[in-house]
Amino acid sequence: MAIPQSFIQELLARVDVVEVVGRYVQLKKGGANFMGLCPFHGEKSPSFSVSPAKQFFHCFGCGKNGNAIGFLMDHAGMTFVEAVKDLAQNIGMQVPEDDASPQDRARAAEQRQKQATLTDVLEKAGESFRKHLRNSPKAIDYFKGRGLSGEIAKQFGLGYAPDGWRGLASVFPDYQDPLLAESGLVIVNQEEGEEEKRYDRFRDRVMFPIRNVKGECIGFGGRVLFEGTPKYLNSPETPVFSKGRELYGLFEARNALRDAGYVLVTEGYMDVVALAQLGFPNAVATLGTACTTDHVQKLFRFTDNVVFSFDGDSAGRRAARKALDGALPYASDVRSVKFLFLPQEHDPDSYIREFGKEAFAHCVAEAMPLSRFLIEVAREGCDLHTAEGRAHMASNAKPLWMALPDGALKRQLLSELAELADLGNHELQDLWMPTAPATSQARTGEFKKSSKFKPRDAYAPKNYKRGTRLIPQGRADHAVRVLLTHMDLWEDLSAEDHNLLCELAPPHGPLFVWLDQQHHEHGNQPWGALREGLYAHESENMALRVMASSFKPLLDDDGHPKADTQSPAALQREAGLELRGILNKILFESLDAQMKEAIAEAADDPTAMQRYKALFERRKQLGLIPQKLVESQD
Repeated sequence: MAIPQSFIQELLARVDVVEVVGRYVQLKKGGANFMGLCPFHGEKSPSFSVSPAKQFFHCFGCGKNGNAIGFLMDHAGMTFVEAVKDLAQNIGMQVPEDDASPQDRARAAEQRQKQATLTDVLEKAGESFRKHLRNSPKAIDYFKGRGLSGEIAKQFGLGYAPDGWRGLASVFPDYQDPLLAESGLVIVNQEEGEEEKRYDRFRDRVMFPIRNVKGECIGFGGRVLFEGTPKYLNSPETPVFSKGRELYGLFEARNALRDAGYVLVTEGYMDVVALAQLGFPNAVATLGTACTTDHVQKLFRFTDNVVFSFDGDSAGRRAARKALDGALPYASDVRSVKFLFLPQEHDPDSYIREFGKEAFAHCVAEAMPLSRFLIEVAREGCDLHTAEGRAHMASNAKPLWMALPDGALKRQLLSELAELADLGNHELQDLWMPTAPATSQARTGEFKKSSKFKPRDAYAPKNYKRGTRLIPQGRADHAVRVLLTHMDLWEDLSAEDHNLLCELAPPHGPLFVWLDQQHHEHGNQPWGALREGLYAHESENMALRVMASSFKPLLDDDGHPKADTQSPAALQREAGLELRGILNKILFESLDAQMKEAIAEAADDPTAMQRYKALFERRKQLGLIPQKLVESQD
């Protein structure tokens, strides 16, 4: 969904950042601004300032700053679109959708209305469950037996679904309402030739409301009190609830995550509530499904440190293995992923009660790093004393290693895995990532497209250093302007194009490196979303200068707007042609500089002329060499 920049600017002009922040932080007037305790780091004296005049927040302690949209993204864990919709809804604005037909917009509006209605239905059911808990001695005794206090029960909104097939009929006047079935509260069963039967999904169970990051009830988890199957029961997939994307307790834990500095991912909602009672309010749980990449991506919005806690039995190891797959694509050099395996007879609740809070905190601190667990998984069942076993280990490790983002961690793991496989680093990398000779690539033109740039260009001279390629600033600015306006063009570029841009000197090169990471993790985003993500980035000022400039790329020779640039499709085509022209010029200058280097090094380096010929072939292929020079070389 693309949101026009003009709408975002109008939205920020109409919302009050003081009111938005005030929903989450207690603010007091202090001079021209409002002050409070920073929600992004622990502090005892307020250093968090919100300016009503500038519509901006800033913490003098940790340096966090931004506008109302940025605050909701950083504090509430919303995506850019979610934050914009939240703000717009509160002030009665309708979020426009670019390039959407009236039918698509009508369907989207209907879907939003249905989602709002479903959450209202679920909230009403949750309120009923909480009332029933107060009148159910056996449910109260169950929670007390698990060591839970009334305060914790209130914080998590715990309840009880009474025994009986149609308990919700006393809550909702129309038990036949389709919304009850669509929300997952009621099961509809109709066999051929028989009358439709409706009954409550949750009966005689203690209830755990599942909330999204905005605090809205989107589903429930229910546990039987005594014997019965299934022991745990979750809401089904609905328009507002997806097990593969939601995490139990994330809304309740969002502030504790920043205080603790990490999130503890457990196996069940009872673990989350018990841990909060025992001094670990930074715990969340998956909802009866394996940890997915969506789960991991959502967690990394709140913290850079994730600890998965699993039982030490075979089921726990299998769950950890799936969590590893989900975490690998996001295990960058600035993030930490660990795996905690408790003894088979313990879960986090029982371990803390037997050994104490400090002992469990020590276990968390000593949890197994992702790198070590990856190696354990790869070598499992392999006899490293034999060539066959080492080859098997390398085969197991390849898909795991390939899933990691490029960086120091990935390269260090390559060294460790190569040592275990009894191979050199380059041997193992060539085995996993074979590359064709540069001259062959140049002749065939087979330059593979990739979403991630390679650490080194096939044509780069051996003494080349990343981030030193210089081109005229205006040309680099032009490329920045086109790609920040049309981010979807990034995926159409080849790996060679990515290299050219990412290897530019600062501040342009680092910006394109960041853009590549954003595209890999979040897909295409409008400039408004990219603007939020650029806060505090080293290339922020340059990007803002370029985007605020009066540079008009789509003008004819007389300076008038081109006639065919009114439609989005035409604009996209024109932007793509512009970008191609810029990249060709950058590539020409790069190849020219490298050819000159090769000639200069030819006297001392016997491979220099071979490199020169490869570069010449590439320029010839691109049509960047005068025909006379081609004939002389031939």
